[in-house]
Amino acid sequence: MRPFARADRVGHLMVEALADLLARRIKDPRLETVTVTGAKLTADLKLARIFFVVSGGPQGQADAMEGFAKAQGFIRRELAGRLGLRTMPQIVFTYDGSLDYAQRINHLLKTIAVENGSDH
Repeated sequence: MRPFARADRVGHLMVEALADLLARRIKDPRLETVTVTGAKLTADLKLARIFFVVSGGPQGQADAMEGFAKAQGFIRRELAGRLGLRTMPQIVFTYDGSLDYAQRINHLLKTIAVENGSDH
């Protein structure tokens, strides 16, 4: 079994630290319902893509992106202090659409089951 790469370990630590920041330190109402779902870092640790979900549909996504843009400097500074990295990666926040996709597939499967009857 392959051990985790350094980028994977740092990504996991970033998710934990960012979740703690969102819960305790960041008071922006646009980020209250945000949940961090993962992080993907490049091998050289220069770029971190942080994935999140938020309630509120497309408007909630837009509000969360604005909130992250405003808090970006604070988040980078806090994460740098907590992670102790020599250089802090650039952070790009990305909406995680996988949950929406899973809900859509689940809805389609239920629709098919209802149309075909429960005996199939």
